[in-house]
Amino acid sequence: MSQTPEQVAASSRTIEELSARTTDCFACPRLVAWRELVALEKRASFVAEEYWGRPVPSFGDPRAGILIVGLAPAAHGANRTGRMFTGDRSGEWLYRAMYRAGLASQPTSTHRDDGLTLSNAYITAAARCAPPANKPTPEELATCRPYLHRELELLAPTLRVVVCLGQIGYHTMWNVLAAAGDELPRPRPKFGHGVEVATPRMTLLCSYHPSQQNTFTGKLTEPMFDAIFERAVELVSAPRPI
Repeated sequence: MSQTPEQVAASSRTIEELSARTTDCFACPRLVAWRELVALEKRASFVAEEYWGRPVPSFGDPRAGILIVGLAPAAHGANRTGRMFTGDRSGEWLYRAMYRAGLASQPTSTHRDDGLTLSNAYITAAARCAPPANKPTPEELATCRPYLHRELELLAPTLRVVVCLGQIGYHTMWNVLAAAGDELPRPRPKFGHGVEVATPRMTLLCSYHPSQQNTFTGKLTEPMFDAIFERAVELVSAPRPI
């Protein structure tokens, strides 16, 4: 019998172990069915490729000061390639910005074995499986939260900043911190691009998600996105308060 997300999270001793073990999750029947159907039917332009079709592991530097929290793998992006934010337009925006900020070794991420490495940054998501219409349910997000909770624990010695991509990333982080008993400002600050929320453990830094809905319309521009990562680097480089 497969373990629950809570059991996997609690028994994972390193962030590398946790990331690897999340790929065997079958906790959400709707997401399991969808990720596997997409991997079987494929998009015509990727018909010759073998899709990942499983929960997508988190990716990056296990001693990161910056954690980036997205929404979920794209059906024909990370669900195909097996790496967070890889294989779609959102990822193109993200890795270009991270490269310009000195957090990525190259400005592109095309597949799991392309040589890309991250420095001082770690990428995860509110949901680890591709959801239909890019919309995980509240129940699915809650089921997946133990993985993020454990990532925060394992990154705790170095983590200073969490970049929340979109409202769901922000709300998910808030729920994880609240459940952990963190001291949070009340009422919860409204999500907005560039909004910062300081907590005793870290700073939450909000950004519009680099989805095509935002980038094609100009709601999110590359200078706006660059400013988020420049600020994240500034925050993580500042002396820790005594």
